Amino acid sequence: QVQLVESGGGLVQAGGSLRLSCAASGRTFSSYHMGWFRQAAGKEREFVAAISWSGGKTYYADSVKGRFTISRDNAKNTVYLQMNSLKPEDTAVYYCAADSSLVVVTTPQYEWEYWGQGTQVTVSS
Repeated sequence: QVQLVESGGGLVQAGGSLRLSCAASGRTFSSYHMGWFRQAAGKEREFVAAISWSGGKTYYADSVKGRFTISRDNAKNTVYLQMNSLKPEDTAVYYCAADSSLVVVTTPQYEWEYWGQGTQVTVSS
């Protein structure tokens, strides 16, 4: 069982930056791939970024590539999402997720195992 708690969301102007954190409980954090997803009002949840259990591989949605960076600290059981050059279209509730599959799966049909409660990110124009 893994419990995930996100933090770091807030209101920022376009062009600004935010860093989201996701703290995980349990002693097996390092065996889970970690991901960030987001859901804007009236839209379906979408994949944002993911990182393999070792941190050796990262994956990004095209819409955030070059602006967002995912990282993890297995010693602190925490995964981060550094978001730079934010745009109003980045406004959404951001969710942290964990999964123990053999490979990172980013397709929308796949349901990751564990989810956090979400943190709101609002980017004003």
